[in-house]
Amino acid sequence: MNRQKEFLMIVFILMAAFLVPVNSTMISIALGSISDYYGLDIHSVTWVVTIYLIVMAVTQPIAGKLGDIYGNRRIYLIGILLFLAASIGCGLSMNIGMLVAFRSLQAIGGGLLIPNVVALIRQAVSRDRLPGVLGFFGLGMGLGAAVGPLIGSLLIAIASWKAIFWINVPFLLGALAGGMFLIPKLGKKRSSQPLDVVGAFYLAVAITLLIALTHATSPSDCIALGLGTLLFTGLFIRKERSVASPVIDFSLFKSPIFVNANLSVMINNFTMYAILLVMPLIMTTKMDLSTSMSGVMLSLFSISMAIGNMMGGQLNGKYTSQKVIFLSFTFTLFTNLLFLFVTQVQSLLYLAITLIVNGLAIGLGLTSMQVASLEAVDESASGSASGIFSTFRYFGSIISSTLIGIINNYSVLFAILMAAALAGALLSRVRRKSVSAP
Repeated sequence: MNRQKEFLMIVFILMAAFLVPVNSTMISIALGSISDYYGLDIHSVTWVVTIYLIVMAVTQPIAGKLGDIYGNRRIYLIGILLFLAASIGCGLSMNIGMLVAFRSLQAIGGGLLIPNVVALIRQAVSRDRLPGVLGFFGLGMGLGAAVGPLIGSLLIAIASWKAIFWINVPFLLGALAGGMFLIPKLGKKRSSQPLDVVGAFYLAVAITLLIALTHATSPSDCIALGLGTLLFTGLFIRKERSVASPVIDFSLFKSPIFVNANLSVMINNFTMYAILLVMPLIMTTKMDLSTSMSGVMLSLFSISMAIGNMMGGQLNGKYTSQKVIFLSFTFTLFTNLLFLFVTQVQSLLYLAITLIVNGLAIGLGLTSMQVASLEAVDESASGSASGIFSTFRYFGSIISSTLIGIINNYSVLFAILMAAALAGALLSRVRRKSVSAP
């Protein structure tokens, strides 16, 4: 493939990937309009947000394995078709039940897209340019999540809430055409073994129960959901050890680099999500900022994190992944310290600087974590590795949201975030020793 065709291919597949986080956050601004349209209370329509996140978390590890078995190109194109059909369905939904159902289908399409986009990038791009391209991928994903509410508000002001789904159609058609004509066919499916459907079912139930556990409101619910999570996790592990082609190949975890890369992104996302959840509360209750100003301040964090991701991709081309990850966590450790003084200083400038430098620090190591995870496995397992990576990232968010529901002392929370960053820095040093060891 020549460089021009490669560039166009990457543009089209990144365009498709960009729509996944945009649709995750864009709809949040439309909940009021949706509740008015269907004549429901706001709590009844929040499922259009929740179901998307749950299905995305369940789908991605399975989608990566599907790509490795049947071809990443094929699963990527199926993902686009599902996302396209679901977007049209959401725009035509006559009731909330239809909307939630099509949002579920949209999330399945998005879940199929992300791991296979990463795998396709690895196959198409040379090793020296891979960090840079993955950096742009991370930039697009981060900016997509950050600008989603802004795009949604503009579309609602110009047309209606249904426009947030119709806007996907031309971009998805372009991505579909680009994928069909630009992504090379790599032959037949890579494995003679079909997907372990029973194992996939056990995994999906285990993840769903785990997510439900983090939102449990009574001790009896916690016990029931906790036992259910343990049961289906045990069933999944037992099943995977008895099949030739497991959904998650546990042999991948024999690599210390792969393990530490996934633990690193879990810690990183734990920190990021904690800040996204707790800072609006601090800004409105402790600093007396308006909701709109809090949103502006938080956007500085999101945008700087996306920029940091791109910068980290450039650094990865000059230094090892381990060094960039260590730098990211060390920087995060010291910038988390700044949050301890936000309420005492009571300065918008100090708040903005703290959010910007922390966003840069968190974003700096993301590309290197992804690169380390991919390079620790054979190219034929790129989809599986990417799906596992996405799942660990999501686990970081789950742990964070659960912890914030338990801890009310902000100083204790930021101390925990500092300890997490220290653990991440130590992990990167352990990994470096593992690589250099004979």
